[in-house]
Amino acid sequence: MKEFFALAPAEQIARMHQLARGALSRWPGRFAEPELIKYRENAVYSVRDDRGARFALRIHRFAYHSDAALLSELQWMAALREAGLAVPGVIPARDGALMVKVRVPEVPEPLQVDMLGWLGGRPVGSVEAGIAGAPDEVAALYRQVGRLAAELHAHAASWQRPAGFVRHAWTAEGILGDRPLWGDFRALPELAPHRALIDRACAQMERELLEFGRSADRFGLIHADFVPENLLWGDGRVMLIDFDDAGYGWHMFELATALYFHFGRPSFGIVRDALAAGYRSVRPLPNEQWRHLGLFLLLRSLTYLGWVQTRSETETARAMTPHFVSTTVDLAGAYLAER
Repeated sequence: MKEFFALAPAEQIARMHQLARGALSRWPGRFAEPELIKYRENAVYSVRDDRGARFALRIHRFAYHSDAALLSELQWMAALREAGLAVPGVIPARDGALMVKVRVPEVPEPLQVDMLGWLGGRPVGSVEAGIAGAPDEVAALYRQVGRLAAELHAHAASWQRPAGFVRHAWTAEGILGDRPLWGDFRALPELAPHRALIDRACAQMERELLEFGRSADRFGLIHADFVPENLLWGDGRVMLIDFDDAGYGWHMFELATALYFHFGRPSFGIVRDALAAGYRSVRPLPNEQWRHLGLFLLLRSLTYLGWVQTRSETETARAMTPHFVSTTVDLAGAYLAER
């Protein structure tokens, strides 16, 4: 796929469109022309069938997840939906498969494709702009976000995983180890002037995480991407999309992700307190865990540095790197100052 990704973005999109058109024949019904919604990690299309029903067709990035890992993601989503959580439904293909492999001449490798039910609503905000609204509106919104996170964790704690279920793990090794899941933040040139600070913080975090542990009251399946773009507001409720990063991890890592892009904004305290209150209305969140929020915010920040380091050629990475570096340095300094 190296040759494919060397193509200009417009040419990649044109070729992906052909794959999307070919993939639709694998699902029952007749569909209108697919409309590209997003092309970043995955290519996501809006499609409508001849009855007017709307769906999301996802073409997954080559070799990002194994077939078993993607199937596991979809199985968990289907179980959450069946349990009544506000997540997309999974639409089986004609043969009943939750995921299919599709190949067309325009793309050199077969790619994984799935179809999800469309959730109406709008994102509650964006990474760049944050969220808008009066303080009481923001608080009410994030109380719902906290409840949704707690419901998801409660479901994961009791759900019997299917045979062959496999997902990656957001552990100390997966974030701070030699081969982090999202790339090596240490290799980011812009971080070089701050390496001594970051190395001290990483050493302290490894010790603290070992003590914190991975017992079932604090560690399990998580969504791992509760960012504003993945939280939709519609029909008076918050809905959750994009389980691409879902895996095993600390519940506090989940909550830190929900808070991360509010850090440094005037709304941070409101969002933080509302998120915790909403979570605690569904399942326990002891102060013994919550007091480690600074640790998990810093862990989350390091993953974003790894993300931009492995995508340094993209416009998004170039635009976000200064923000991620400055936020990481601020979080590391605050984290060490508290120890």
